[in-house]
Amino acid sequence: MTPSYPVSRPRRLRRTAALRRLVAPVSVRPSALVQPLFVKEAIDEPQPVVSMPGVVQHTRDSVRKAAAEAVSAGVGGLILFGIPALKDDRGSQADAADGIVQLALADLAADLGSQTVLMADLCLDEYTSHGHCGLLTADGEVDNDATLERYASIAVAQAVAGVHVVAPSGMMDGQVAAIRSALDSAGFPDVAICAYAAKYASGFYGPFRDAAECAPQFGDRASYQQDPAARDAMREIELDIAEGADIIMIKPALAYLDVISQAAAMAGLPVAAYQVSGEYSMVEAAAANGWLDRDRVIMETLTAISRAGADIILTYWATEVAQRLS
Repeated sequence: MTPSYPVSRPRRLRRTAALRRLVAPVSVRPSALVQPLFVKEAIDEPQPVVSMPGVVQHTRDSVRKAAAEAVSAGVGGLILFGIPALKDDRGSQADAADGIVQLALADLAADLGSQTVLMADLCLDEYTSHGHCGLLTADGEVDNDATLERYASIAVAQAVAGVHVVAPSGMMDGQVAAIRSALDSAGFPDVAICAYAAKYASGFYGPFRDAAECAPQFGDRASYQQDPAARDAMREIELDIAEGADIIMIKPALAYLDVISQAAAMAGLPVAAYQVSGEYSMVEAAAANGWLDRDRVIMETLTAISRAGADIILTYWATEVAQRLS
């Protein structure tokens, strides 16, 4: 029997690719993508990261080329992670004027100026001999307040080198306030803070720890990163906003789409999400075995993260995807 009233047919707007593009409320924009880059001291050529096919530890020269390629493709920003030649219990190279990230930031600032957004990871795990994100007490626990002093110093060093956005990822209580105060006092009130406000103690970080050479030498980071089973992300986000964060970050992305959605609904600030190394490597490994359509899954995952409410997505596919979309 034919209904006597108009019938809504959602499939009408799915009939062709052109119609689907026209009405799609969500899209992945190159300018919303951030390319993570690893730069390592004391190497002569880029070193492949075995657990992350297609990703390398860069030299100072090669990171400049990779950055230029990303910017040319339309990627919105770059985030640097440094791997020093020497590590100690304080992570001294994290804020050294001649530390690898400071040198690379200065190079990229000179090369690219205001053509892109230069971000830098602000943490200690890549720089400490023990692999934890802060200074340790005599009992081997992370000393929250002593670590804040180190973070403040690192933020200023990165600002001097030319960073536009610092990204504290250590999940120390009070880190945003300490960094904001230090930047303002040092004459860098315009340097923004992208706070890893909800960074979970996740199993998806394994390949990153290969790339950044920062696996903890003992214990884990569960005492300062968030518990995946907890529901305290919004509290952490609210605290970071109150302390002066300009952008808030959720990490990882795919397993925490609900948190991204909640954050987008309440934060009132740009929301970033980090599509982490494990997410990347799973897709690359499955695609290499012919188990899935690599390009389709890349775009599907990025679309899902954007649909959940992320304004900015950090992804190891940023340059590739931007080139594809241009």
